[in-house]
Amino acid sequence: MTARGLMVQGTTSDAGKTVLVAALCRILARRGLKVAPFKPQNMALNSAVTADGGEIGRAQALQALAANIAPRIDFNPVLLKPTTDRRAQVIVHGRAIDTLDARDYHTYKTVAMGAVMESWARLTAEFDWVIVEGAGSPAEINLRDRDIANMGFAEAADVPVILVADIDRGGVFAHLVGTLDLLSASEQARVKGFVINRFRGDIGLLESGLDWLEARTGKPVLGVLPYLHGLMLDAEDAIATHSAAKPDAKLKAVAIAYPRCSNHNDLDPLRLHPEVDFRWIGPGDALPACDLVVLPGSKAVQADLAWLREQGHEVAIRRHLRYGGKLLGICGGFQMLGRQLHDPRGLEGDAASIAGLGLLDCETELEPEKQLRNVTGTLALPGSPSLAGYEIHMGVTRGPALARPAAALDGRPDGAISEDNAILASYCHGLFDTPGAMSALLGWAGLAGAQAVDFAARREADIDRLANATAAALKLELLGLGETAR
Repeated sequence: MTARGLMVQGTTSDAGKTVLVAALCRILARRGLKVAPFKPQNMALNSAVTADGGEIGRAQALQALAANIAPRIDFNPVLLKPTTDRRAQVIVHGRAIDTLDARDYHTYKTVAMGAVMESWARLTAEFDWVIVEGAGSPAEINLRDRDIANMGFAEAADVPVILVADIDRGGVFAHLVGTLDLLSASEQARVKGFVINRFRGDIGLLESGLDWLEARTGKPVLGVLPYLHGLMLDAEDAIATHSAAKPDAKLKAVAIAYPRCSNHNDLDPLRLHPEVDFRWIGPGDALPACDLVVLPGSKAVQADLAWLREQGHEVAIRRHLRYGGKLLGICGGFQMLGRQLHDPRGLEGDAASIAGLGLLDCETELEPEKQLRNVTGTLALPGSPSLAGYEIHMGVTRGPALARPAAALDGRPDGAISEDNAILASYCHGLFDTPGAMSALLGWAGLAGAQAVDFAARREADIDRLANATAAALKLELLGLGETAR
């Protein structure tokens, strides 16, 4: 059996590629077809641990969930995790192989393409359909040479392409026509049609534009997808800074969005909770009075800690603790809380040791072997609530503070709780995903008797909502997606 393939490319980043692939995966899975997501190359700081013990982009884990299968490394064979504006950790088939600058990675792309095609061969031998997600835009002229993320892959794998554009940001017709115009003749022929995403308003007012687009390009508009308010789906990389007003909020929480913030989806359940007024604190924002401050993960802990200090947040965090607030550190945020941070091999930047915030009696050293594991366990809070999550970190933390662990993960102690109970730190991503663990953490932060919120159930419901809307709006038959299992 050879799978049928379809690639979703976007006119811009955040055009809707990730959610459209997830929707198509769910639509096909509902029809009894074996379907897999695939992203040849991803650049993102949100990642997930796969069932086969590797690391892939968080978006591909979401798409696997939509396809009703466990995540695996072949779904995202090449993942780039930026450590600076010019360098990124390169992860191939789930494992970090090096940290390269842009020029060195450009040279490495020929090797990376081999890994991409290996994964593609394995998936197409097993599945009925493979739905592929591109990266950024295929019309980025400076990246066309040795491209493995967009048309370079589509041409090598000989898969049809649909172009998606976001009408909500404006300029949708220019985006689509301009992108198509910048492609080669063979690439233009590969494009089977357009999808317009995030439309709101009277579709009748758009129809003249759709007619013009089809006449101008000779390509069909395959569908206009509605703007779906309130979707709670794992973001590929961009932090969702908007939070809806919550009149019933009883606890105020903030998280610091440093430049290399990673796995920020850890905080999505807090954004969802009706009793939590949650917001991200970005560049230039002062740390407001609140009940809970969260230091999330980081891909460049020393650099992000230096940025945190430049923003004045260290002084503000100490004031927050003096006034009785709670402080939570997750992964890289946990490492910042110790006395020292050591990176003797320069794994995340320049080789150096710097002072941490000194709020926990421990030190962290970055080591070459990355810890990658899915975990289950219990929190060291009243009721010992169960939790399930994952670990992705290169740091090893040691010190007296660990004698008061925050959790037990697969029988191992994890993290720390300060003696005054004001600070909790853990290497576990997904602390808030389990309803019992979330309620316990909110109770620790000051919200007693918090409503139970099941984030996993909400995510599943939103995948179904997305798939329903896509199936209703898209001309699936034009893409051969109308079939059921053979």
